[in-house]
Amino acid sequence: MNFTSKCVPFYELSLDELYSIMILRQEVFVVEQNCPFVDADGKDNLALHFMLVDENNKLSAYTRLFGKSVYYEGFTSIGRVVTSAHARGGGLGKILMQKSIEKTIEIFGNEPIKIGAQSYLIKFYQSLGFELTGNDYIEDGIQHTYMIKPAE
Repeated sequence: MNFTSKCVPFYELSLDELYSIMILRQEVFVVEQNCPFVDADGKDNLALHFMLVDENNKLSAYTRLFGKSVYYEGFTSIGRVVTSAHARGGGLGKILMQKSIEKTIEIFGNEPIKIGAQSYLIKFYQSLGFELTGNDYIEDGIQHTYMIKPAE
C-alpha cells in the first residue's frame, strides 16, 4: 500500500480530517482498548497533527507532535500514536514513528523527544532509539512508562 503524509496545525485541519482523526482515536483508544476516557484533552489545538493516508484517502495512522515544553517541560513530544486496524501488520507503525520523529526534529529542532508509552510497546520504542526513564505510571487503567529519545 502507498501512503502519503500530511502535517498541519489544528486550525488547518479540514473538518473531514478532524473527524477522521477523532474516529480513529476513539476506535483504538476507547473501543479496542476498552478504556473509557475523554480523548479530547484540550491539547489538540497546541499540536501539529501528523497523518498517513492510504491511496483511498483513508486515514491509516496518526500522531500528535508538540514543540519543546508544550507537553513535557524541556522536551519535544510525540503522542496519540495510533494505527488503524485496517492498516496493521505491514510495519506501518514503525514508519509512522520514524516519520514522526523526522518531522519533530525538522520542525522543532534537534531536541530530546519524550513520550508516554504503553508498557507493552517498550521494545518497539527502544528499536527507534527511545530509552527508559524508570518512571512508570498507570493512565486510564493501562500501564505506561516515560521514555526519551536523546537529541542526535
